[in-house]
Parts: sequence; C-alpha cells; structure tokens
Amino acid sequence: QLQASGGGSVQAGGSLRLSCAASGITLDNYSIGWFRQAPGKEREGVACISSSGASLTDYTDSVKGRFTISSDNARNTVYLQINSLKPEDTTVYYCAAEFTPYLSVPLMNRREMGYWGKGTLVTVSS
Repeated sequence: QLQASGGGSVQAGGSLRLSCAASGITLDNYSIGWFRQAPGKEREGVACISSSGASLTDYTDSVKGRFTISSDNARNTVYLQINSLKPEDTTVYYCAAEFTPYLSVPLMNRREMGYWGKGTLVTVSS
C-alpha cells in the first residue's frame, strides 16, 4: 500500500514536500509516479522516477524546474519537492507504483499503475 502525505495550504511562491510511503512492497523494485487531478479535469502525471539503477526521472513541462522527485530506499519512501508553488498547482496529488524498470510521464499517463495511494491536498493561495 502507498500513503501520500505532506500536502497543505501555502502562499504562492512557497514550498512543500510530499511523501509517498510504501508498506507491503519494496519501492526500489517499482517505478513511482506522482499524479494530480483537479475537479473536472483529467488526471495528469507530473513526475516519475524509474526503478532502474540510473534513477531516471521525468517531469511534465509545467513543473520542470520547480518539482523534484527523489527516493529514499532505506525509508521505502518517495518524495516530491515542490518549490515556487503557483495557484494553478492547487489540487489533490496522488502517488502510484508500477512494477517496471522504466517510467516516463507519457507512459504513466497511458498505463495502469499497479498501486495507488490516497491523495494529499495542496492548496496555493495568491
């Protein structure tokens, strides 16, 4: 199971670190993606990290330079550092895991992910 946390309310320009903690699975065997979905909009993949040794990462264009995904295998946790938050980043963020060595943003938007965590809400005020 996955548990996302770390959301909250911040002002524009602020930062948050979201965490995705796993239990029952070992995350270093899985590629992890962070998604977000605003009301009335399609789910959007925003960042991912591959389980391959290179720890490849990928980001959707709108978050490049502001979001950083990382993993801590010792804690079985993946993080999403979000800086320079904008009001349009306001939504619920979800993490998901897939047993595959490689993941990219286009792939995570197309495939079914094996495990999903409950979301964590990020609210950015202007």
